[in-house]
Amino acid sequence: MVVENCPFLRDPRVRTEAKALHAAGHSVSVICPLDNNRPKRECIDGVTLYKFRPFNSVSGKLGYLFEYVYATLAILVLSLVVLAREGFDVVHVANPPDTLVLTAALYKLIGKRIIYDQHDLSPELYQAKFSPSRQGLFRLLVQLERWSYRVADHVIVTNNSHKNTAIKRGNVSPSKVTIVRNGPDMISVTARQQDALLRGKARIIIVYSGVVGVQDGVDCLCRILFQLCYVLKRKDFCCVVMGDGDALPQVKALAHELGLDNHIWFAGWIDNVDVYGRYLNTADICISPEPTNNYNHGSTLVKIMEYMAAGKPIVSFDLLETRFSAQDAALYVRGNDEREFAVQLARLMDDPALRAEMGRYGENRVLTELAWQYSIPSLLDAYKRCIAPDEDASRAVGKQSPADLDERGQDLRIARTTANTESVYARSRISEP
Repeated sequence: MVVENCPFLRDPRVRTEAKALHAAGHSVSVICPLDNNRPKRECIDGVTLYKFRPFNSVSGKLGYLFEYVYATLAILVLSLVVLAREGFDVVHVANPPDTLVLTAALYKLIGKRIIYDQHDLSPELYQAKFSPSRQGLFRLLVQLERWSYRVADHVIVTNNSHKNTAIKRGNVSPSKVTIVRNGPDMISVTARQQDALLRGKARIIIVYSGVVGVQDGVDCLCRILFQLCYVLKRKDFCCVVMGDGDALPQVKALAHELGLDNHIWFAGWIDNVDVYGRYLNTADICISPEPTNNYNHGSTLVKIMEYMAAGKPIVSFDLLETRFSAQDAALYVRGNDEREFAVQLARLMDDPALRAEMGRYGENRVLTELAWQYSIPSLLDAYKRCIAPDEDASRAVGKQSPADLDERGQDLRIARTTANTESVYARSRISEP
């Protein structure tokens, strides 16, 4: 397995996939970035990790170009090491970036099977991070994505939006695409202990968990909290930001500029599972401020699943895949309206009964439909189709699980909402804070 943009322990999707494959009897090695204070090679839960030192000394578009070129070469070198030391039959490539297809293609030539695990739509991610008007790079990223589809023996996606993209934009046969949804590993959910220090910071604790990148809307979060604090005159809250990323310095500066120092705490990335669990369990409300745009509409957000697993009510902008995941566990705000977002936060702050009802709904939905255990059969089935595609092609449209039926039902919802969302997409713009 190959991942470029996140260390193994910080990537819940790669971690749970690797763990499930190992439990199914496969020998699994993962090539990933080196995380702080850990060895370059180690074994975790039966999975062998080979790590390269990340390149992050330049920011902006040029920085991403250097990072991806360097990482692609580093991954190629480490893959040769893994081939020599352990051997492998399948290369499981997680994007972004889609430049990793170049490494995968080399192994395709010598008979290895390729799984393309599309975590994100890279062209839309580029638009969200940078300029929606620059079509040259967008077209290049679309072409890299198409090459990734073509090289792959099988494609794994996180949701129906991504599956539709693979079929329509990538011209991939539906039988070659499997939905493996993001879902929390309920075995790792800790007891419902709260953190006394955090609990004492304010009457209402609001939690954001995840990456702090330009596309993640933490700048929107700061402006929402400004509306809550200075327009709606609510001072009885503290918002905890659990995460890190390339936009964190700008977001901290914005929070200070908006006078939020007494109402926001940047806790950083929390690797300790017990501490993370205590902070999440202390939350009264969880927040998902990703703005409305093409990229976020199609993303199944890990944070949403974790909020629901912890039984917490959510406030989010009205994103297609977030609405499919959370349903009645969230209040939805249309059109990137930051003031209305603050109004919905205030509504939940004043209604503990509604918070409890939404939290119970979300937790039950995860326990009965969305937990990681329900995605494992789809992952293993994708491997069977990848390794023996001719044998499995005949049953590609055969047995359907309840999750498959849910996803097919979503096709109708996507069709019905297209007219409503196209104008929103056209108006959406993201700029660096």
